[in-house]
Amino acid sequence: MDDEGGANRLGAYLRARRGLLTPDRAGLPAGPNRRVPGLRREEVALLAGISADYYLRLERGRDSNPSMQVLEALARVLQLDDVEAAYLMSLATPRPRARRRQREERVPARLHHLLASIASPAFIEGRYFDVLAANASAITFSPRLAPGNNRLRSLLLDPEEREFHVEWERSVSDFVALFRHSLGDDVDEPRAIELVGELSLASARFREEWARQGVRTFSGGAVQIEHPVLGALQLHREKMQLEDLVLVVYYADEDSPTAEKLRMLDSLATPPLQS
Repeated sequence: MDDEGGANRLGAYLRARRGLLTPDRAGLPAGPNRRVPGLRREEVALLAGISADYYLRLERGRDSNPSMQVLEALARVLQLDDVEAAYLMSLATPRPRARRRQREERVPARLHHLLASIASPAFIEGRYFDVLAANASAITFSPRLAPGNNRLRSLLLDPEEREFHVEWERSVSDFVALFRHSLGDDVDEPRAIELVGELSLASARFREEWARQGVRTFSGGAVQIEHPVLGALQLHREKMQLEDLVLVVYYADEDSPTAEKLRMLDSLATPPLQS
């Protein structure tokens, strides 16, 4: 994971975000002899009102205790949104690194009952995007939503997912950014190292997105699906935090053609699987 597992996560994040910001977006002339796609270090320093030497020390991990004023200036210059700015602050003020004992993620019986009561495709995922439980509608909707699958692995490595998600490229960007946010400071946990290593070896698309260091939180929204049986579907996807687990629900607008198709799908559903 490059230097993300070490002490210089702040520097890695600054480099990645600097590389994504073009001079034009920053209000600077590109110039004829530019050899880097993003901003130069000295340009970021100038816009943030700090010395180029100090900014270089931040990127190289030789100064890991910037003031809040400096962090806010860097967030402004790098044009970070609220989630990205909060992530930057967290990297500059890391928590004590007491090793947490990894607990097996289990779904309590009451959440299995909740899943069974939901008429739309619904499933529960853990912090690493493992599917831990799903209702019958979800498994009929897509076999890749059955417990035991990993949503990030399926999206990146299963060719059927590329056909299933009409906006696959955007979905990959969103999923990887959501995954990084879910991990927070714990990118060096064994499960995270294993999954990121596997996907980095198997998927150039994952390597590209992971290097961008994007972070985001889920806000819900519309999703377009090309279902192998039902055809085009216009759905909404919502995520709800339930303690350390996340409930994910796909649903359609009432009385829409997609809602009718989902009702047809329910007639094919089999009893749900439990983890």
